Amino acid sequence: MTISCDVAVLGGGTGGYVAAIRAAQLGKKVVIIEQDKLGGTCLHRGCIPSKALLRSAELFAQMKDSASYGIQAEGISLVFPKVQERKQGIVDQLHKGVQYLMSKNKIQVVQGKGRVTGPSIFSPKSGAVAVELSDGEMETILPTHLIIATGSRPRTLPGLTPDGMYILSSDEALKMEELPASILIVGGGVIGVEWASLLNDFGVQVTIVEAAKQLLPTEDEEVARELQKQLQRRGVAVLTGVSVLTDTFDVQDNLVHISAKRGEELIDLQADKLLLSIGRQANVENIGLENTDIALENGFIRVNESMQTTEPHIYAIGDCIGGLQLAHVASHEGLVAVNHLAEESAHGYNVHHVPRCVYTRPEVASVGITEKEAREQGREIKVGKVPFSAIGKALILGERDGFVKILSDANTNDIVGVHMIGAHVTELISGASLAQLLDATPWEIGQAVFAHPSLSEIIGEAALAVDGHAIGI
Repeated sequence: MTISCDVAVLGGGTGGYVAAIRAAQLGKKVVIIEQDKLGGTCLHRGCIPSKALLRSAELFAQMKDSASYGIQAEGISLVFPKVQERKQGIVDQLHKGVQYLMSKNKIQVVQGKGRVTGPSIFSPKSGAVAVELSDGEMETILPTHLIIATGSRPRTLPGLTPDGMYILSSDEALKMEELPASILIVGGGVIGVEWASLLNDFGVQVTIVEAAKQLLPTEDEEVARELQKQLQRRGVAVLTGVSVLTDTFDVQDNLVHISAKRGEELIDLQADKLLLSIGRQANVENIGLENTDIALENGFIRVNESMQTTEPHIYAIGDCIGGLQLAHVASHEGLVAVNHLAEESAHGYNVHHVPRCVYTRPEVASVGITEKEAREQGREIKVGKVPFSAIGKALILGERDGFVKILSDANTNDIVGVHMIGAHVTELISGASLAQLLDATPWEIGQAVFAHPSLSEIIGEAALAVDGHAIGI
């Protein structure tokens, strides 16, 4: 069977289904090809389930600390199967929501594994998609434009292949039916520290091993130091500047054993399980790219600012093109691609205006460049920094740890970076992102009226602090 359409989307994750909806809104006939479930990694194996677990972990930690709020609670215990049940309930509800959106927007969903084909009797140019259905039958999709949104998967190391029992990726970790007594997390980036935070709150003994000099290697050094301090205060062992020796991996007496190296020092490590958290790699294999002239670069599909590949009628978005591998980035890229192919006004995005969030306890959020990057660029900068301990609402919430730091170019007064660590900063960072988009100066932010008492007051105070005019410190 052959289906002709205006736009075909290969991959039904966040970027893919957002692109499909936008195309349908513009009157296009749209087909999505998805081999698994609509919603992709973010909904089923990433953002949503992991944040559901983090919320349960955060609440459990707060309940254990209820006495500090004047509430005496006894017999508090964790029922992990119920935690997993709640997580799955959220995922299922959102999955139904995505399915509804496909129906509402009259988007045809083809369930199966798709491969891009080259020129053929069906089409004079590459970009058709041959889909192998679950029953073994084949279907051919003939689009005017194709959007590739095949996403990514957890990266592995030679000798450390996830087996679901002793070595886990984030995919396997989300399926755990019971918690281990101890876990070794290899990789202290975003995924690694989030798992460290939630498992520690659940009572697991956690050790993080990070090869770089700091946790969250791409984030501000002060923020990384503060996060490490907070995790260590909670009992998480943090080893930075340390690389695991994969060829030493062994299992003895149901325990994982592996050696690591810091300089010339050898460190022997053991735990019930090992969680491999070293980033993600693009899903670009076995999707038929060899049948096209699409170019790859460092393992990712190369695109221009309009998301076009080296074949202009084929676009690519999301994790498979690299860059910031974030769901909200994939969604925006999907909008850019569709608006461009439909010859609508297409606005790209400045990578320095994209908020980055880490849902640890405390949370981390940032937008723009770090202080180190600013100085390496030769910028003269001004820094405004305010601790949450100076904010009334933070004390009311019992969340006094952390700070907000605003970086401004001393010559232009432009805000070049905002970095936060503390309670609910993943909600606060959007205000900073909007300020950068609108090219606001610290002085202009400082003139805004912030509600009192609120956590958002810290943004105004930090903006005033850039020029030494903060009121509360």
